[in-house]
Amino acid sequence: ILKLQFLYLIVSELHTCTMKRSALFVTALCAVSTAGQCPYVTKGAAGRVPKNHPPVKGFEDLQHAAPQGRVGAAAVDWHGLKRDLEKVIVTEQRDIYPFDHTGTYGGFFIRQAWHSSGSYRTMDGRGGVDGGRQRFNPELSWDDNAQLDKAKRLLYATKQKYGADLSWGDLIIFASNVAMETMGGPVLGFCAGRVDDYDGEDSTMLGPNHAQDALYHCDDPNNCTKNDFGTTNIGLIYVNPEGPGGNPDPAGEAWDVRVSFDHMSMNDTETVALIGGGHSFGAAHGACPLGPGPSPIQDPANPWPIPGPCGSKGLFTSGFQGSWSLTPTQWSNNYFTELVGQEWEVYMGPGGKHQWRVKDTKNASLAALMMLTSDVSLLHDPSYKALSEHFAKHPKAFDNQFAHAWYKLTTRDMGPRERCVGPFVPPVQAFQNPLPPPPAHPAAFDAVLTDVEALLAANTVAPAELVALAYQTASTVRVTDYKGGANGARIRFAPESAWKVNKGLDVVLGRLGSLVQKHAGSLTWADLIVVAGTAGLKAFGLPLEALPFCPGRSDATDGTGSAHLLPNGFGEDYEGNVALYVDKMVVSGIPKWAVVALAARPKSQAHMDSIGYNATWRSELSTDFYNVVLENQWVKTQTPGGALYEAKGKTGVFATQTDLFLYYDPELRAIAEAYAADDALFKKRFAEAWTLLMNADRYDGPTGNKCY
Repeated sequence: ILKLQFLYLIVSELHTCTMKRSALFVTALCAVSTAGQCPYVTKGAAGRVPKNHPPVKGFEDLQHAAPQGRVGAAAVDWHGLKRDLEKVIVTEQRDIYPFDHTGTYGGFFIRQAWHSSGSYRTMDGRGGVDGGRQRFNPELSWDDNAQLDKAKRLLYATKQKYGADLSWGDLIIFASNVAMETMGGPVLGFCAGRVDDYDGEDSTMLGPNHAQDALYHCDDPNNCTKNDFGTTNIGLIYVNPEGPGGNPDPAGEAWDVRVSFDHMSMNDTETVALIGGGHSFGAAHGACPLGPGPSPIQDPANPWPIPGPCGSKGLFTSGFQGSWSLTPTQWSNNYFTELVGQEWEVYMGPGGKHQWRVKDTKNASLAALMMLTSDVSLLHDPSYKALSEHFAKHPKAFDNQFAHAWYKLTTRDMGPRERCVGPFVPPVQAFQNPLPPPPAHPAAFDAVLTDVEALLAANTVAPAELVALAYQTASTVRVTDYKGGANGARIRFAPESAWKVNKGLDVVLGRLGSLVQKHAGSLTWADLIVVAGTAGLKAFGLPLEALPFCPGRSDATDGTGSAHLLPNGFGEDYEGNVALYVDKMVVSGIPKWAVVALAARPKSQAHMDSIGYNATWRSELSTDFYNVVLENQWVKTQTPGGALYEAKGKTGVFATQTDLFLYYDPELRAIAEAYAADDALFKKRFAEAWTLLMNADRYDGPTGNKCY
């Protein structure tokens, strides 16, 4: 059930690094080495061997092509691309795919972007359009994505014209924005810089499959409202549009809609604006109950054929039939005026699914309209209904809210604004968790380090406490949506300050507070925490030259954006599930060699006592950690802080659950054994891993890092 790895770590004197789906981590990992060679390549994370890298067995075919979008989204002629896309969208109908409505493929491209972006979830940052994984299974063959392979065929010539600088992820979103503008829709802007993956493996945990079920189980795949999945139905993008479990129950559907959109961090206003705006264009297709035909995974040669099982009756996509708006090729608020202004009744559509029509109308145009249960649900929730009525009366308000919500939907997985490039990037938005500018003239590292060491000399703080503070601050980072990390020092605020694993660290922060005051205006908390961690490790014998410091961090003013970023703790939440622990490594983007090295960081007695792990902990940086873990047998025992493990036959020798993952996971154990046998290698790797973690969130464009 683990993420497939084609090559595992080779611990040697050569530098070790991991190729993630973002080149950002390639830069970071390779920069901390003097050798600059990479025997460890993670195929499952869409890695690529760097240019001029020595041959890597099994990866020869990967060494000659840069990832799409990595070469330089900033180099794309976005204005020229916009003109080219306008010709693709407003054109003559092509044999590849019929129009939803005569003269435009606009609605089709908007559906493609919606379904690609809408897979994003805040739980672990997975999903979204970054990576362009809708081109691959499993997303390619999801029922909700029927016929979207044709959208990419329509865009293929344009993609080829602009080459590797233009990623599929960027093209999918930009094409939808241009489509909206051709139909008069509001667009806030466009953030370019997505980097394509080479397969769909990073979508595996979106489900449905055995790997997803093993790690993130849902008792009822048709009712996952108690889970944090982006969808309430495993295998669909949002909700079942027929209603809960296929039952046309609008009130129950309103609950599912709120749960699903909340798991994408959308509030009620954004939810209603997105549903109404997305359904203002195009049409759904379900002309017969025979379905769209075989999916790409079932018939790669001729998936979802046209004409399909419905033959002359028409196209089949979702299984519903009709348009939501009287102006499906022109932006308006007609969706809301009809939704709130008509009485709707449920009936069985020609595709064999429940849908809704205007009741007892003699008007042919109104009779052709349809709504889904998810649409009608907006009338059965007080908040949603009030917003729908507001948008029906105030089209300008609808324009504004939709433009902002659409940008958030399509950009949520891109991280902070500094990762965006291109001429259409709008001002920073709240969902990007902006930070204030760092000090123009940061305090000198040597001066701050001297001040921290003075606190250590006075026993005001202990070295291991400083290591714990810096580690817990930085280890929230995740590569799936570029959130978390040391920048911002959000450990000072809830929710991070209230996490069990951070208990007692507020005391350490308090003891460092005088230094922020001393260097007011030139020293941020975020930089101080990293410097303090460096001072702590220096006290344990690591040389400063092995721990290069990169200043320039900023301080957040609150803890917004930290939800769901709880890092790997000490194991109390895993119940022995090493696969879940490893999956959180994948989400963080920190490779196994680094995680295993950092596992041996000195444990602060005060910090562990604060958590409730009442035992004696060794505050040292030594390979003895690995020897103790690997050489003993362990017996589970309970403490106020949770389960600990005591060495069998030895009094006072304890380990946490995550320590023991190194004992019984074969890959983690292999790395631990190599470190245990070579103290110099361990400390070299530890220093590299620490530097990587501290700087992992120092983004500079789509793939750069300000520290390398």
